[in-house]
Amino acid sequence: MAAEKDQQKDAEVEGLSATTLLPKLIPSGAGREWLERRRATIRPWGSFVDQRRFSRPRNLGELCQRLVRNVEYYQSNYVFVFLGLILYCVATSPMLLVALAVFFGACYILYLRTLQSKFVLMGREVTPAHQYALAGTVSFPFFWLAGAGSAVFWVLGATLVVIGSHAAFHQVEAVDGEELQMEPV
Repeated sequence: MAAEKDQQKDAEVEGLSATTLLPKLIPSGAGREWLERRRATIRPWGSFVDQRRFSRPRNLGELCQRLVRNVEYYQSNYVFVFLGLILYCVATSPMLLVALAVFFGACYILYLRTLQSKFVLMGREVTPAHQYALAGTVSFPFFWLAGAGSAVFWVLGATLVVIGSHAAFHQVEAVDGEELQMEPV
């Protein structure tokens, strides 16, 4: 915790802080704090993609060790790889962009409407959760036509392939205080 604050202070001295680098569209709260923690713990991208550090594991034990250690070590990098694959999928599917625009447009209209007055439908006040469910229901046909289900499975599959292959073939980073282990002959 103290190290994160020191890193943030160092960045602020240089004129950049994590809060100014995050998009203004992300409201303050749990999601923004989570994203700030991810950005603070990101490992250098140079060591992440260094081709000299990739090799085939010698046995199944080393493969499992690499998977576990690399996922722990590069966890934040993997989150941003996942987010990048989502952005790629959305950007390359115009119908999915339309479906997302319909959904977020409906949510925004409902948000503006609740700022003016309570939303009443058939004599009953509609809660915000029900309003967003209504927005999802209205935009569901657009998501179905856009093939959102297949997009979700494509993103999950691509994430497993990219992250799994990186974690399996990237050599494990040396950790301070780690003992040398002898291999059986």
